Amino acid sequence: MSTAADLQERAVGDDGRTPWLRYLMLGATAIVMLYPLLWLVGASFKSNSEIFTSAGFWPDRFSLDAYAKGWKTSTEYTFATYFLNSFLITIPRIVVTVISCVLVAYAFARFEFWGKKTLFSIMVGTMMLPLIVLRLPQYLVFRELGWLDSYLPLIVPSAFATDTFFVFMLVQFLRGIPRDMEEAALIDGCNALQLLWHIIVPLLKPAIISVVVFQFIWTMNDFMGPLIYLASVEKYPVSLALKMSIGATEEVEWANVIAISVVALIPSVAVFFAAQKHFIEGATSSGVKG
Repeated sequence: MSTAADLQERAVGDDGRTPWLRYLMLGATAIVMLYPLLWLVGASFKSNSEIFTSAGFWPDRFSLDAYAKGWKTSTEYTFATYFLNSFLITIPRIVVTVISCVLVAYAFARFEFWGKKTLFSIMVGTMMLPLIVLRLPQYLVFRELGWLDSYLPLIVPSAFATDTFFVFMLVQFLRGIPRDMEEAALIDGCNALQLLWHIIVPLLKPAIISVVVFQFIWTMNDFMGPLIYLASVEKYPVSLALKMSIGATEEVEWANVIAISVVALIPSVAVFFAAQKHFIEGATSSGVKG
């Protein structure tokens, strides 16, 4: 029969052995998951021939030639133009997405009106609809409006809360927030808009940051939308410019493409890590009703 001392010694031993084993397994898994990304970074310093002859991360000779050549592109524009174009699409789209989705989510979560449940069900149902189904009717509408070869088709739809995933996430987050502060503000004479700006928006900060991160990454990586609506090379975002650099010549300079792909990852990675704390909080809290 084990004594209290034996049990205590066994517990201490388990606590001493288990953590390092757990961390070792997590570290090994992390290396396996991250190796393709690490290889991508390492390959950006290799020559075009070395990429296909070496699976290792470390290049035989570090060279920045791929970054210099890739940045210049095969067109008259550098990737600085394409990055600027991406930001001209992404930043306005984030702004209108946040404004429209917060307003719609606020209405669904805090107001009672006729057909509310039906409209919310329809909105959730549109999340199941493949985007490719909407491409043709949207294209015809934007052609009639004369918006082709401009950034308007990529930005304006988000001003009408068409990103229903964000609306759903914000509604779920709002449902988990107690109404005590709102009721006190109403007693003090706040109207609905004042209540939204001074009470709801600060409480929604983690969820709003999650919306910003998601929308930034999705818009920066969007390929199909710009491909359909943009015809001028000088208006291309980074996603189209990368594809154009791959198909520009018969022999692809993969080192150049990989180098610029690494550069294209930097804004999304930087935004994610800058907002990591609030992003994780908003993503985890949006599905919890407290």
